[in-house]
Amino acid sequence: MSAEVIRPRSVLFAPGNRADLIAKLPRSRPDAVVIDLEDAVPGTGDAKAAARPIARDAARDLIAAAPHLAVFVRVNAPHSPYFEDDLAVLTPELAGVVVPKLESAADVRLVAEALAARGLDLPILAGLETGAGVWNAREIMVPPVAWAYFGAEDYTTDLGGLRTPDNLEVLYARSHVALAARLAGVHALDIVVTRLNDEATFREDAMQGRALGYGGKLCIHPAQVALAHDIFGPTDTDAERARRLLTAAHAAAREGRGAFTFEGQMVDEPMLAKARATLHARGEREEE
Repeated sequence: MSAEVIRPRSVLFAPGNRADLIAKLPRSRPDAVVIDLEDAVPGTGDAKAAARPIARDAARDLIAAAPHLAVFVRVNAPHSPYFEDDLAVLTPELAGVVVPKLESAADVRLVAEALAARGLDLPILAGLETGAGVWNAREIMVPPVAWAYFGAEDYTTDLGGLRTPDNLEVLYARSHVALAARLAGVHALDIVVTRLNDEATFREDAMQGRALGYGGKLCIHPAQVALAHDIFGPTDTDAERARRLLTAAHAAAREGRGAFTFEGQMVDEPMLAKARATLHARGEREEE
């Protein structure tokens, strides 16, 4: 794959036909951004066609202006009439391509072959947002899929269900996608919160996703980015404890002790792995 696979806490979207908004994406310091050619661009008239050159130029400018920012483009679904033409927007400099409404391993192969035909080796952020997509989540999460998100709005529409504030109607599907991602070693991104400027709702929703095993959140407003980082990123307290634990582990190893206790707990390898992951998420290296 052409780009390092990151594990974003926040993924901020902007419409592919709004170069002004795309240029502002780095301001809230998201881990990754998506220039959206799907839901954010109407399917009426020539709106999709008009958005493509805007999105391509804006992506190029954004990558040049913020070289450390992971920039994605979301194309339309592979069986839509827009998919093939959307591929012309993609370039090797992107961190990946977001493909919505994937429903099978065959869909993944179709996308991979379409990318290869254009000389592109981009990892895929897979959208699982239909009944079939959720049901087949594990078979979809194969290379070049490196990330996946669950789309609650489209999922409930596909099933003929209704969205409710407590998210009970998507609990099974949301959990299933998180579990499939864990088994596949794929970074899972949680559902959007459509109520903008509502910090309490976003925090509650994000905490649900974090509890289910999601590693980050799709964001549709810049104010949501910092909240996602707070929920999905390790706190200062978490990082300090991780440092102390790893320091104690190195001391035990130097003394030839295979097993040791730390703050009243017997330490095992999963605890050490979690401590290392905590420091990695903050861009820190483990000190020997």
